[in-house]
Amino acid sequence: MTTSMSPNLALNEEVARLRAQGRSIVHLGFGESRLPAFAPLVEQLRSGAHRNAYGPVAGAPDALASLAGYFGRRGLPTGPEDVLLGPGSKPLLMALNLVLPGDVLLPRPSWNSYEPQARMAGKNVYGVPIPAECGGIPDPDALPETIERARRAGGDPRIVVVTLPDNPTGTLAGAGLIERLCRIAEAEDLVIVSDEIYRDVMHQPNAPFLSPAEVTPERTVVTTGLSKSLALGGWRIGGLRVPPGVRGRDLRGRLVAVASDLWSTLSGPMQQVAAYAFGDPPEIRQRLAAGARLHGAVARAVHAAAIAAGATCRPPTGAFYVYPDFEPRREALAQRGVTGSPSLARHLLDEHGLAVLAGHHLGDDPGALRFKAATSMLYGDTDEEQEAALAAPDPLAVPHVADSLTRVAEGFAKLGA
Repeated sequence: MTTSMSPNLALNEEVARLRAQGRSIVHLGFGESRLPAFAPLVEQLRSGAHRNAYGPVAGAPDALASLAGYFGRRGLPTGPEDVLLGPGSKPLLMALNLVLPGDVLLPRPSWNSYEPQARMAGKNVYGVPIPAECGGIPDPDALPETIERARRAGGDPRIVVVTLPDNPTGTLAGAGLIERLCRIAEAEDLVIVSDEIYRDVMHQPNAPFLSPAEVTPERTVVTTGLSKSLALGGWRIGGLRVPPGVRGRDLRGRLVAVASDLWSTLSGPMQQVAAYAFGDPPEIRQRLAAGARLHGAVARAVHAAAIAAGATCRPPTGAFYVYPDFEPRREALAQRGVTGSPSLARHLLDEHGLAVLAGHHLGDDPGALRFKAATSMLYGDTDEEQEAALAAPDPLAVPHVADSLTRVAEGFAKLGA
């Protein structure tokens, strides 16, 4: 059982305390899409305020139909009986841990809540390195050996988690890697949990995207939500798609049973927001495109700053993260007492006012000089600043965005000096 706060939430609270003390902090340590709530979504929330009664546990019919259509338009034919809604994808992922048998295989690094959730459900967790070209999936070259080693040690790995696009690397696994992963899942009888909450945050919205649910639909569960793509983290709206057919319906029934005792139902006003947003009306599609353009521009700028400072870093193509590795500057950093990800993150915060999430919190080697930078926190502190960044033809030319990027570049450069 975990006994400490999630590290990204703890860092967010530390930044708030430091700012209250007068410190100037550039916050790169929290995976929030820092944009105002879109006006049509706010109107739907107001209109749904009358929905104050308990609703169906899985979701209201209009919201379920909308979510099914959402998946269908993304190449996954889905009926309302194949989906359910929850208060964010996080509790839906936890419910999966509670109802799916077996231990969990995770890419290293990966989002910092996957492992604690699995352990809270009594599962063992086995980390697998990510491929050289991307994050988000276990390296297919290393996965079978990890499975065999876990079984020899008495484990029972039966679930593999992937994130498409990836948090923390901001990259997307290509079709070839996904197909290889699916073949291994079929050979080893694994359930794939495909966390696709960043699917609508591809920097090139029409870029190729292959979900494991297209390759091996009978063994893939897909999760999504509105926290990242539409900046509704505080509203907590998540969705889940089970495999079509009898096996999936059984899984959905067990998930609904867990939900009935954990959260009862997604709140009525949020059901109305979900019914509207998952319907992909034109104004939502335009908002998604504008957000993807902004996320991509700023992520590429932070990536360029890391490379200029001497780090290695995979180029970001989705979500709003970069994951630099300052191993090439190890000798210079060691002279400042920086020897791994904990001391690197501490040094950046204390000496340069840059808050990042240290790689060891994501399952990475504590001795590695890696961290996650959430670039979506650089759009401004007010609704007006954030909307200006979103609307700008060149977000990097917006003064407050440019100022923040300068701070980031200067801090990274001092690491490599």
